[in-house]
Amino acid sequence: MSKLESQDILCYIDSLLKYSNFSKAAQSLYISQPYLTKVIKKVESQLDCELITRNKLPYRLTEQGKIYYQYLTSLEHSYAKLMKEISYASDIGNKVLRIGILPSLGSYLTPLFLPAFLKLHPAYKINLVEDLPEKNEKRLQNVELDYWIGQNSSSISPNLNAFSWGKHSYRAVIPRGCELYQKNVAIIPEGTIDISTLLGQPLVLTSKGSAVRKQIDQLLSVHKIQPSIVMESNEIHTVLKLAKQNMGLTIIPESVRIDESASEYNIYPIPIDKMSLDYFIAHHSERKLSSVDHDLIHTFLNHGQQCAV
Repeated sequence: MSKLESQDILCYIDSLLKYSNFSKAAQSLYISQPYLTKVIKKVESQLDCELITRNKLPYRLTEQGKIYYQYLTSLEHSYAKLMKEISYASDIGNKVLRIGILPSLGSYLTPLFLPAFLKLHPAYKINLVEDLPEKNEKRLQNVELDYWIGQNSSSISPNLNAFSWGKHSYRAVIPRGCELYQKNVAIIPEGTIDISTLLGQPLVLTSKGSAVRKQIDQLLSVHKIQPSIVMESNEIHTVLKLAKQNMGLTIIPESVRIDESASEYNIYPIPIDKMSLDYFIAHHSERKLSSVDHDLIHTFLNHGQQCAV
């Protein structure tokens, strides 16, 4: 079994145990439910045993499943150790920093601080790993990355050290077909619309697993709102374009550029005490920071504080 296969299957099992539902687990993994079912059944067929109990909730590992899960975990740890040793050997004489980041976030954040860092250390090369937050967080824990840049530092694993810019705001994009739309108004004054009223509208949202969606789902739960989600997308810019085309209301972080267009949509700044995010750079707590590491963190924080609310 390849490393990729074992890591994927471990993620699949973790999601099934978390959601106790194949459809929800598949959605969180950004794969189809039939494919997830096929993979699990294939592994169970190869091992000639059931790995997860499905006859009652919540799902649990069978005794055989526990043994297999422990085997996958040991492979994960062994591979992480291998990669760490190879990386160390490869970086002798080379100056490379591996940074994980979400693609849409990278287009906003990296130009703000990486040029300043590379002016200080022109001999260094930056290797960007653009992927979903949960995957990059796992890579950082396995020492496959040196740093991970993300949103909402309060939700990351305790064995990671994060340095945050501070709070930043969100904006709602209210298309002309929404009942909250105000004609010929580019920006609706902050604090004039209740957050529960916003979330009660037809919504176009990023998919589950994104930092934005996690906060929205939490607010939906707090306000006991059954949302009307018209469409979801993994890409924040796709969500924004759909909202502009009158598909539904959406909520975007301030890092996403949007031009004013009063005839097509309103922009509503959401009060920061109702919904906010922070951008952070994180490293593994066991990493011993060099002067270069301190310069990277400093340039990140220095340029971030210039933009912070």
